[in-house]
Amino acid sequence: MRTIRIGAGAGFAGDRIEPAVELACHGHLDYLVFECLAERTIALAQQARLADSDKGYDVLLEQRMSAVLPACRKNGTRIITNMGAANPLAAAERVRDVARRLGLAGLKVAAVTGDDVLAAISGSALSLLEGGTLADLDNRIVSANAYIGAGPIVEALAAGADVVVTGRAADPALFLGPLIHSFGWAKDDWEKLGKGVLAGHLLECAGQITGGYFADPGVKDVAGLARLGFPIGEVSENGDLIVTKLEGTGGAVTTATVKEQLLYEIEDPVRYLQPDVVADFSQVRVRAVGPDRVAVDGGNGAARTGLLKVSVGYVDGCVGEGQISYAGTGAVERGRLALEIVRERLALTGVPMTEVRFDLIGVDALHGAALSQGGAPYEVRLRVAARTGAAADAVAIGNEVEALYTNGPAGGGGVSKSVRQVVAIASALVPESLVQTQLSIFEA
Repeated sequence: MRTIRIGAGAGFAGDRIEPAVELACHGHLDYLVFECLAERTIALAQQARLADSDKGYDVLLEQRMSAVLPACRKNGTRIITNMGAANPLAAAERVRDVARRLGLAGLKVAAVTGDDVLAAISGSALSLLEGGTLADLDNRIVSANAYIGAGPIVEALAAGADVVVTGRAADPALFLGPLIHSFGWAKDDWEKLGKGVLAGHLLECAGQITGGYFADPGVKDVAGLARLGFPIGEVSENGDLIVTKLEGTGGAVTTATVKEQLLYEIEDPVRYLQPDVVADFSQVRVRAVGPDRVAVDGGNGAARTGLLKVSVGYVDGCVGEGQISYAGTGAVERGRLALEIVRERLALTGVPMTEVRFDLIGVDALHGAALSQGGAPYEVRLRVAARTGAAADAVAIGNEVEALYTNGPAGGGGVSKSVRQVVAIASALVPESLVQTQLSIFEA
């Protein structure tokens, strides 16, 4: 039975590049996938594109492509990525430019566009999954991107693309696309499509399945995390999968790492809604078949819903933050006095806030003072953060923390302060007919 090898070159926008280079050079891959978009990532990318029409794609795009293109071209490995973010066309042009600079004449780069549906839904009373309607967000919306499926990726590969750059594609679709293209799976072969989504779901977060996010010292020990290897999926024509990694790299592929990733971000394992299929993971079987080799089968699927999820990014105020450290005897007591001073100052000055936190990092910042245990630490870091409607109000938060330098208590130092705009995310469902994708080809 025919098998193809797919490597995961990234699991998020800021992921390491070296493991992807190892895969490109030594993985004997048919495809290398870079999954780099989160819900907020594309909203922030839209803001970057609005500020500069030539931007809006992943900031590490050129660095990643420079690192892997020569080996991928030499070894016949095709690349699929959502690093196009809010601007797949500009991203594809940058990849073409990198290929020309590297002397890779003839390399074809495809850009998939059409996931941006802001114009199509603007002004509508579209219901939001979190409650309310799109109209409630008024003029604060900065982006609206639909999660497209594998179809445009299959089209790009059929057109001979060596690199396929998308915007907001569903994460598993980046892996399902090459499987459909390679094996000729029918668009209504729900079982195979469900298995393909299963493979994509397991591989999409890269180092998570090879022991990175899995590691917990003394409970789940994983060796060699500084040299963590990223996963390779060996996918058979019937959709069965073996997850592995390069020999000699750090981390581990075990039944436990695979099972944890299987359950990652899954609300209903019987109905995992995707653009191409409703995947069913409820009967999946996982077994070790060798060192760092785990076989996965039993995935299934049902007909897709005909609806696509849309991720809507909108401005939700600003966050002002200030931090200062206290050390030595009585550090916790001085830190708590400092918090009370800032709390009272913000009340006196009447700074309008919708949310505010007063934390001593390392003492009560995560779960509150009620769960703090043990003796007092020798040093603490105070943090005050508040959400405001305007940037000018957010500035006051850090300023009050900075004023602690000379306005008590004793021994504070290392102040930092910041103001940032909050981009929040809401979700909606739209008919798939609303989304019309386009394909553009660039040649080096």
